[in-house]
Amino acid sequence: MKNNLQAQATADPIQFTRSLSPEQADVLNDAAQALVIELHRRFEARRQELLAARTQRQARLDAGEMPDFLPETQGIREADWQVAPIPEDLRDRRVEITGPVDRKMIINALNAPVRCFMADFEDSSSPTWENMIDGQVNLRDAVNRSITFTNPGNGKEYCLNDSPATLIVRPRGWHLNERHCLVDGEPVSGGLFDFAVYLVNNHAELARRGTGPYFYLPKMESHLEARLWNDAFVVAQDFLGLPQGTIKATVLIETILAAFEMDEIIYELRDHMAGLNCGRWDYIFSFIKRFRNRADFVLPDRAGVTMNRHFLKSYVELLIKTCHRRGAHAMGGMAAQIPIKGDEAANAEAMAKVAADKTREAEAGHDGTWVAHPGLADIAQAAFDKAMPGANQLEKRREDVQINAADLLKVPGGDITDAGLRQNIRVGIRYLEAWLRGNGCVPLDHLMEDAATAEISRAQIWQWVKHGASTDDGRRIDLMRFDAAMAEELNRIREEVGAAAYQSGRFAEASELFARMVRNQEFDEFLTLPAYDLLN
Repeated sequence: MKNNLQAQATADPIQFTRSLSPEQADVLNDAAQALVIELHRRFEARRQELLAARTQRQARLDAGEMPDFLPETQGIREADWQVAPIPEDLRDRRVEITGPVDRKMIINALNAPVRCFMADFEDSSSPTWENMIDGQVNLRDAVNRSITFTNPGNGKEYCLNDSPATLIVRPRGWHLNERHCLVDGEPVSGGLFDFAVYLVNNHAELARRGTGPYFYLPKMESHLEARLWNDAFVVAQDFLGLPQGTIKATVLIETILAAFEMDEIIYELRDHMAGLNCGRWDYIFSFIKRFRNRADFVLPDRAGVTMNRHFLKSYVELLIKTCHRRGAHAMGGMAAQIPIKGDEAANAEAMAKVAADKTREAEAGHDGTWVAHPGLADIAQAAFDKAMPGANQLEKRREDVQINAADLLKVPGGDITDAGLRQNIRVGIRYLEAWLRGNGCVPLDHLMEDAATAEISRAQIWQWVKHGASTDDGRRIDLMRFDAAMAEELNRIREEVGAAAYQSGRFAEASELFARMVRNQEFDEFLTLPAYDLLN
């Protein structure tokens, strides 16, 4: 194992710009390095072409083009085909919990009363080198059941119970690099890096325990991006001598453009496909982002963009119909609420919202759902147990559903309020500040916020300023009003966290970055891209 200077001296094709602890070096072993090199050399040019295609598509949208179902793939949509059989431990996914890859979180999530745990290298993890590599160490220890944790503050010990949840891993999206790993002098894809290191270190033990390497794939915008993942799976399985189809993937449909290519995405991954998931928060962000330059696509307050709005209800129903026709699972979205301690009335109201949301999902035909906190698991399970006595609802074909492009693109009405503006400022800055300190999963105002919800916050303000939107009191949202509101909200944050925590934190950097993204004439595709440059 060589560090950066040693690698340069010996022309090693792979370089790490940070020194490695013995445990980190163990998961970045020769086999893991070899697969990272192979995947980078085979697929980096295609990844860059696909990212460039996103930019080109945005230019066409800005010029007036509207998304629609692809005429060139009509045959795939109309043909009768099914995905490969789904493994036994992925057939009942009625409740899944998600969270970052820190050690205590992994133990608590795998012990929660849920069917699956999605360990997240993406939206709920800040991609510091330590988080990403220690996360791989933690997952290896979880897979081999040796993982333990002792709280340094109170000495409390944590370990796995006898029947942990099924593990699913979410690597980073195509747009993210891992800058601390270079192959042939280039930073590698963060997603391929996460995927390769996890697969190499765990495939044998997973097979021994009767499970497999299961993944959630985020933020794709086309079936060609799904094809790239499928090709990477094929190469990786051949590289490790695994039977084709060993890997199973669930794709998050969390971009408006992917919603028009769900059949095609399933088809590209049909030998490795487990299902699709309604990534609701990123989907709303994508809706804003892709139509950001259109004044007729301005959205109201985030709190008013609920799942019963026509464009979101249409997306949900189309996803369920599409999945079930192909024999794939249709997973519901995240309940971001967390239990409210010390206020029984507020907690009861919040939990009632969770119950209603999960009942809606179950009755629509979803096969499972997500929660962000173990305290919501029983509520979610009760909703699905009532509507879904079997392992899933694949028999609900939803042939009553007829969705066209106009349904998916119907802009919801509603008010923009001063409270909504201020909430977006507060959530955006507080989330970014925590992210810069290495924490990507942040409880704020009794909701678990991650990068997707922070993206909505800054995208909405950019859109409101861009198009001169007004709040319900008739006042226009311009940069002067934004600056004044941000100054007031920063004072409020300082009071909430205390002067010492404010000064020792990274609020100045977070607020500067947030304001810069709002002020930019050109929209930043992801807040995590400029923020990544500020990580230690």
